[in-house]
Amino acid sequence: MAESSDALIKNEIIQILGFNVGELHLKVFPQGSNDDQKLVENGGLTFSVDGVNYGSCDAMWFTENEEGHEAPFIGLEGTDCLSRKSAGNAQYQRFHHALGAVKKGLIGIYYLRKGACGIQPDLYGMAVNASRTEKGYYLIVNDLSVVKDILLLYSKQQQLTNYLDEYVDKMERIFLDAFKKKYNNNWDKFTSKRSSLVIGNYIIKHAARMVRNFTDSSQRAGHIAVGEMYLTKYFFPDLQVLYFFPKMTQHDLNTLDRTKSTDKEWSLLRNEKNVTIITIDNIDGIQQSIRDTFFSIKDIPSKDQSLTIYNENIKDIMKGLSTGEYSIVLNDGTKISK
Repeated sequence: MAESSDALIKNEIIQILGFNVGELHLKVFPQGSNDDQKLVENGGLTFSVDGVNYGSCDAMWFTENEEGHEAPFIGLEGTDCLSRKSAGNAQYQRFHHALGAVKKGLIGIYYLRKGACGIQPDLYGMAVNASRTEKGYYLIVNDLSVVKDILLLYSKQQQLTNYLDEYVDKMERIFLDAFKKKYNNNWDKFTSKRSSLVIGNYIIKHAARMVRNFTDSSQRAGHIAVGEMYLTKYFFPDLQVLYFFPKMTQHDLNTLDRTKSTDKEWSLLRNEKNVTIITIDNIDGIQQSIRDTFFSIKDIPSKDQSLTIYNENIKDIMKGLSTGEYSIVLNDGTKISK
């Protein structure tokens, strides 16, 4: 049987980097263990920030303070997805796992083991802005020698800072080169192709999410929704994100808030700073027939005829928002219009 991505990454880390580098010690749990889901302060590998738990990491390097408590230095999330045909937005799905460390002011590393697919340049852009807006550094890495360099620089603060800053600059160059080739440096072109629209201080990002995506354990849409949310947030760090689920109603959100309060993905979507989920109920000015159309497909996966219906109607709404024919009214009464 082929080795799982989780086991492969953890074994590679141990073999290449070992358990100790200078003052730093590696913590990694074997495949099948749930100990990584415990909070860092309880001996696990999950970082919590402002009461919100981020995805568990695969590995953590730490020192011990004078009281004998662990003092984390790096939180790393790894994947072998590049060898497993993950060429698209599936690569974003685990971005949040290392983000908790970054928000804590530490180093978060997303390690994508080299494979047949390349790393999505968007990931570099996300990591650059995360590094520049959060307390710590976020690095996208495909070579564990980078991690070793950082470990060896632990006690050399200025050299470490210089190394990290230079790596962030390198990621930025990779992203900007790719953005120029794909979008000709045109952010309007980017937003139109990424289901988004900028109005004033807001960016509206729509997605065909439905309640079942967050209640059916066989669905992976929760991870995808979180990945797309962070892409939007960190591509536009100065804007408020309105994450628009037109196939949902406010009643649906209330139900999910009540029944999925301990779900990690839903918690991130609902509690991320500067991110607000809106539904069809927040769109003012649209005809009842459009609401009814979305209601008719609200529990149907967006493919075939259902996808066609979704695309036709969301196109109408986004056009109406862009012209000022429609507006968005948030639950607190704030009105957003062109």
